[in-house]
Amino acid sequence: MSEIEPRSAVVVGGASGIGAAIARALAADGATVTVADRNVDQAKELAAELGPTHHAAQVDVTDENSILRLFESVRAARGRVDIAVNSAGISVAGSITDLPVDKFRLVVDVCLTGAFLVIKHAARAMDDGGVIISLSSLNARQPGTGMSAYCSAKAGLAMLTEVAALELAPQGIRVNAIAPGIVMTPLTTPSMSVPGLEDDYLANTPLGRSGTPEEIADAAIYMTHASWLTGESLDLNGGAHLVKYPDLLTHFRRATA
Repeated sequence: MSEIEPRSAVVVGGASGIGAAIARALAADGATVTVADRNVDQAKELAAELGPTHHAAQVDVTDENSILRLFESVRAARGRVDIAVNSAGISVAGSITDLPVDKFRLVVDVCLTGAFLVIKHAARAMDDGGVIISLSSLNARQPGTGMSAYCSAKAGLAMLTEVAALELAPQGIRVNAIAPGIVMTPLTTPSMSVPGLEDDYLANTPLGRSGTPEEIADAAIYMTHASWLTGESLDLNGGAHLVKYPDLLTHFRRATA
């Protein structure tokens, strides 16, 4: 690949939140970006904002054929895939004794199985090395009440990242993850509206503030260039992993009492 030829990047879950910030950062870094999301209209809006060399696609990470088609289409259009970012995520709250199993499975399907499928088909589309980045979470290492599905899925994603890094290294593919703490996005905003919850998070974050999508995007850009980095899950949370996680269920019960 010529040094002046732009890298081809796919951002899954790229239409909003952290994914959108990463898509913007990749475009600013010179990559041609395919913004892939279930919400294809929103993905098209972002791709248009990025410019005429960038594209949008619809994808459902719970459907393997959808992911396969995504990477095959990007490879056909761009000639290759150099960077794949999986930012798709979902969470539901509920105690283990109350949580319906279909809700548990949905979170695992999106956050863990979906990540597996993105890694699988991104790697198959990469001929001459590449970079795969997953969006993990502080909850990969820090448990939270009412978050059995999300914590389990993100902990599994941390190990999946390491296994994928081992298996794909001979192909020159580096696999890493970013594990953010609280970042205000469409996924986290509803929970943060619960009285007292955001204050509790910040009280347990040594740097005393939430993060921004752009700060996570900065880390992603670093990972795309850090040629000796693989198998890493980067804690990016203002030090929150050093303290304790808020008791979400208590906050939710107070809010609904």
